[in-house]
Amino acid sequence: MQHELAEILNILKFAGIFAPVFFILLHMMRQFLFLPVGLICMAGGVLFGSVYGTLYSIIGITLSSLLFYGLLKRMPNSLNRFMKIKRKIVGKRMPFSIGQIAILKLIPFIHFSLLSLLVLEITKGFKEYTKASVVSNVPLAFMYSTFGHYIFHLSVVWGIGIAAMMLVLFHLLRTKEWIVKWEDFFEKEKGKTPAKSA
Repeated sequence: MQHELAEILNILKFAGIFAPVFFILLHMMRQFLFLPVGLICMAGGVLFGSVYGTLYSIIGITLSSLLFYGLLKRMPNSLNRFMKIKRKIVGKRMPFSIGQIAILKLIPFIHFSLLSLLVLEITKGFKEYTKASVVSNVPLAFMYSTFGHYIFHLSVVWGIGIAAMMLVLFHLLRTKEWIVKWEDFFEKEKGKTPAKSA
C-alpha cells in the first residue's frame, strides 16, 4: 500500500496548480481503477494537509457516489444484479442507518459500491441520496486525510481499541425501527405446492 500511495503522490505532484482537480477526478475514477478510497484520502492528506485534503476528498467521494447513482438509474439490470449480491452478503436484515454506513466506510476491505448501494436503499430520491452520501463520507475523508500518514505506525493496542470503539458505535447507531413490506412479510416459497389432505 505504501508503494501505491507513493505512486499517487508522484502523479499528483506533477499536476501543479491543477492538483486538486486531478485529485477529485482520481476519486471519481477510483471505482474503475480499483483503488481503495482510503488510499486516495491519505494521499490528499499528505499533499494538501488535513483541512483541504478532507474537503477535496468529500467532494471527490460524493461525486463518485453520484456517478454510481446515475449509472445504476440508467442501467436497471445492473441495479438488480447489485441487489442480488447485496442480499447474498448482507441477507434480509434491518436496514443500516446512515451512522452505521459511515462507520462501515472506515473499514478498508468493505467494497465502497456496496456501501453506496446501502445508502441508495434507505433514501428516497436523488436529493436525499446526495445528502446521505455527504454525511456518511465526512468521517471517512476526515479520518484518512488527518491520520492516514500515521496509520502504518499504529500499535496493535491502538488498532484493537479503534476497532472496539467502532463496534460500539456501530451498535449504538443502528436503526431503531424497521418497516417491513407486506409482500416481504408474507413471502411465499417459489415452487412450493400446498399438501393435499388425505
